[in-house]
Amino acid sequence: MSTEASSDQARHGALAGLIATFVEQGHPPQYAQVMATSIIFQTDLDLRNAQMSRLLNWLKQENESIYTSALKVVENTREEFERRVQQG
Repeated sequence: MSTEASSDQARHGALAGLIATFVEQGHPPQYAQVMATSIIFQTDLDLRNAQMSRLLNWLKQENESIYTSALKVVENTREEFERRVQQG
């Protein structure tokens, strides 16, 4: 099984577990699903940020010239994303 498929299964399992927990706590199922989805989404963003940070730190220690280029790519991506969000 691929890492991506395994990751998807883990997300689906976590989502189902969170929904069930919120429903058990008395939240309506539709709200429980939204709450659980937002938690999974935020956790995924936190993981991606940690991965990016670790990768950039590793590049900084191992290869300064690539690190500088990588920071430029990250910054350009942020600027492009912000531009697209502003444009709608």
